[in-house]
Amino acid sequence: MTTVRASVTRSPSKTRTPVSAVLVITSAKLALPAASRQLGAAELSGCAVKVRPVQQRTGPFWDFLAGRVPPPPAARTLGWELESVEPEAGTIAVRFTAGPEFLNPWGKVQGGFLAAMLDDTLGAALVATLGPGESAPTLELKVNYLRPAGPGVLHGRGRVVHRTGSTGFLAGELVDDEGRELATATATARIFRSRQFRCGPRRGPPNLEAMITGMAPSLARKGDPVDD
Repeated sequence: MTTVRASVTRSPSKTRTPVSAVLVITSAKLALPAASRQLGAAELSGCAVKVRPVQQRTGPFWDFLAGRVPPPPAARTLGWELESVEPEAGTIAVRFTAGPEFLNPWGKVQGGFLAAMLDDTLGAALVATLGPGESAPTLELKVNYLRPAGPGVLHGRGRVVHRTGSTGFLAGELVDDEGRELATATATARIFRSRQFRCGPRRGPPNLEAMITGMAPSLARKGDPVDD
C-alpha cells in the first residue's frame, strides 16, 4: 500500500496578484508488498512495458505531489488535501475545507461545491493510476445529497470500481468529521493517451491519390467504351 499525505496552501499575500501555491508534503509512508516494490509502475515504451520503482512514479497525479507541476487552481479553491492513496487498489482519501464563501443563504455548503469536491475525489482516484501522457476527464457525474453539510473540514473517499483501457467507472462519498455521509456520487471518465505514448505504428492521413488509382481498373476496364 502506498500512503502519501500532502496539502495545498495559499500564500498570505493580500494583493490581487495571482495566488502562489505551495505544496507541502507532511508525511510519506511506503508499505508495499514485496511484489509491488519489485514491479512498481508500468509505463508504455512503444509496445514494450517498462517497469519503474514506485518511488519514481510519474504522471499527472505524481508530478503534482512531487511539485514538478503546479496544483490545479480548482484544488486550491476547494482546499484539497491528500490523506492517503493506494493506486494498486484504486482508492483515495482526501479532505476539503469549506470556507464561508461556499455557503448558501441558510449557512450550508452550496450543492455545487459538494459536487465539485466529489468530482475532485473520484477523479483523483483514477488519475493516481494513470501514467505519463494520460488524462481522464469526467464524462458523467451523478450526485445524491443525503444531508446538509456545514462549513469546515469535509472528507472525500473515492475508488475505481472498474477500469478498461479507455474508460473508468468511479464511486465515492463525502463524510463529515463524525463519519456521517453527506453526499454520494458515481462517475464515468474517459482515459486519453498522448500520441507519443500510444502503442503500435502510427497511421498517417489516407493517400487519396493511391486509393483512386487502385479503384480505377474496376471503374474503367480496358476495352470499355469511354464517353468524351
